[in-house]
Amino acid sequence: MLQPPKLQIGDKAVILSPAGKIDGELVNKAADLLRGWGIRVEISENALCETGRFSGFVEQRLSDLQSAMDDPDVKLIFCSRGGYGTVHLLGKLDFTSIKQNPKWVIGYSDITVLHAALQSNGIMSIHGPMAKHFAEEGAADISVRFTKAIVAGEPIIYEIPVTSHAYLNRKGKALGKLFGGNLSVFCGILGTKFAKIPRRGVLFIEDIGEDPYKIDRYINQLKLAGVFDRISGLIVGQFSDYTEDNNMYSALYESIAQTVSEYDFPVCFDFPVGHVKHNFPLVMGKTARLAVKENQIIFKQF
Repeated sequence: MLQPPKLQIGDKAVILSPAGKIDGELVNKAADLLRGWGIRVEISENALCETGRFSGFVEQRLSDLQSAMDDPDVKLIFCSRGGYGTVHLLGKLDFTSIKQNPKWVIGYSDITVLHAALQSNGIMSIHGPMAKHFAEEGAADISVRFTKAIVAGEPIIYEIPVTSHAYLNRKGKALGKLFGGNLSVFCGILGTKFAKIPRRGVLFIEDIGEDPYKIDRYINQLKLAGVFDRISGLIVGQFSDYTEDNNMYSALYESIAQTVSEYDFPVCFDFPVGHVKHNFPLVMGKTARLAVKENQIIFKQF
C-alpha cells in the first residue's frame, strides 16, 4: 500500500464535494482552519454547486475530483461532506496519476466508497471528519487535532476506556489492514471490484439513521458474503440517530454481537468513529493493531 507523504508548510490542499451539496460558510470556515495548519487551500470550481441533493452534475463533481487527483502539486484532498453521490464517480475515475503521486484524501460517510476505491488501487487514505465538523468544532477539537497529527506523519495511538456495551466486547488482539467505513455505503459496493476484502484485515463499521432491521440485514450480508471468514478483528463504531425496534429479537448492538458470535476474532463496541463529535480519524489500508482488553481498547497505526 502507498502511504501519501506527510504535509509540509506551504503544501497545496483542495476542498471539493464529490457527493452532496453543502453550505458555503461551512466550507470557508474549514478552509480557514486548514490554512491555520500552514498549507495553501483552494476550493474547487464546483464544490459549492447545487443540483438537487448533489453538489453539481456528475461531470462537475468528477472533474473536480479527477483534477485534484491528477495535479502533482495537490498534497491533500479534503472532501467537504458525504450525503450521497460518490458512487456515480467510481467507474469513471482514473487512478493512474494519484498512484504516481499519492496524496491524502480525507472524508467519511458516503466517502467510504472513495476510500474503498483508493484501497483497491493500493493507496492509503483517511477516514475522518469533514467541513461541518471542522467549522463547528474548531482547531482545538480532539478529532481535528488527531487528523492534523496524521497528515503531519505522526503515528496513531488511541487508548479508549470501555463503555456500557463492554459486556459485548470479545477480548483479544488483531493485526491487519484496516478497511470498512459506513456500513450501508460499504455494503452498497460489496461484490464490486472496489470492495476488496484484505486477508486477515481489521474491519470497522459505523452508520447513521438506519433502522435496526436494516443494520441486521447489512451485517448478515457481510456474513453471507464471507467477510467475517476473512477478518482478524471487528471494530463497531457509533450507530447514531436511530430508534430501537422492540419487534426485533434484541437491541441493535446485541444483534451485531449475536451475528458474529460463532467467530473467534476480537470485537469491540462503541469505538469513537462515526457521525458523532468524537470521530477519530483512521488510516484506511494501513496495518492496524487492535487490542480489546477488560477495561480498555487500544488501537495503533504506525
